[in-house]
Amino acid sequence: MRRKVVFTDRDGVINRNSPDYIKRPDEFEFLPGSRKALRRLTASGFDIIVITNQSALGRGLMTREGLEEVHRRMIAAVEADGGRILDICICPHQPGDGCACRKPEPGLLLAAQRKHRVDFSTAVMIGDSVTDIECALHAGIGTVLLVRTGNGATAAGELAARGFLPDFIADDLSQAVDWIIANIR
Repeated sequence: MRRKVVFTDRDGVINRNSPDYIKRPDEFEFLPGSRKALRRLTASGFDIIVITNQSALGRGLMTREGLEEVHRRMIAAVEADGGRILDICICPHQPGDGCACRKPEPGLLLAAQRKHRVDFSTAVMIGDSVTDIECALHAGIGTVLLVRTGNGATAAGELAARGFLPDFIADDLSQAVDWIIANIR
């Protein structure tokens, strides 16, 4: 049986996005239904890898330890609901740093591919922004979904104007997971 992998963005997909960044665990708030959606993905045999830009690190707004605590608590809450996050890959750089790992560059996906031996042609990416979708398409991810939560409401029009069309546009992570379970074997 081939491995089924879903890459997902964090802010705006799993949790509420903030223009001021998520800098502390108490600022992290799951979007409605996201923990149950992650549980359903896990129960359906998908490995979940979070791919996230976290420039609050590069901006000096939080420490690496602070980000790790946010992620520890997120993982614990997901696991308490029966889900499992295999890995979290982060880019700590600011937009102007010119790194290869900040979405829309595919560096985080490529690193996760090497680490976890992922076949991109059968993988899925869920994002809420233009950069998430561009990253997935540049990397050659087989199935790409946009959610309207976070930045997704405005991203759909911008993506259409650029000719970057996701395979499905969902209202939220729960609807995206419904589509994945029904369509990805």
